[in-house]
Amino acid sequence: MKYVALAAAVFVLSLTCPAASPQASDESGIRSTVTDYIEGYYTADAARFERSLHPHYLKHTISQSNGQLRMTETTGLQILQEVRSTGVTRPADRKEEITVLDVNGDIASAKLVTAHWVDYITLSKWEGQWKIVSVVLRENE
Repeated sequence: MKYVALAAAVFVLSLTCPAASPQASDESGIRSTVTDYIEGYYTADAARFERSLHPHYLKHTISQSNGQLRMTETTGLQILQEVRSTGVTRPADRKEEITVLDVNGDIASAKLVTAHWVDYITLSKWEGQWKIVSVVLRENE
């Protein structure tokens, strides 16, 4: 009887105190990847920035000029060159709000809000690590 009560107590505790789920671990990894992406950009740390990118990375930038929407594409190689040449962003101009929007197995989406643009980010778990596959960036008006 004593063991039955103990087993019942352990069962109830397991329902009320779940262990860290894979989703929580994934969300942490996704947040870390997006942090490497934006802080690598802000600090011109190309190695940190590159660590966040999937080999097939592609970014679409949507901007507006003279009332016309414009879209440009940037590859991983192009953006790494940009990070190397842009220089460090002043701390006063840095802002990063990261929201993990969805995780489904080995794919995920996140939103990054900065002072000058918003990124919608698609990620994939690639060789055990979260990597950014694509970004759609909308510049603030």
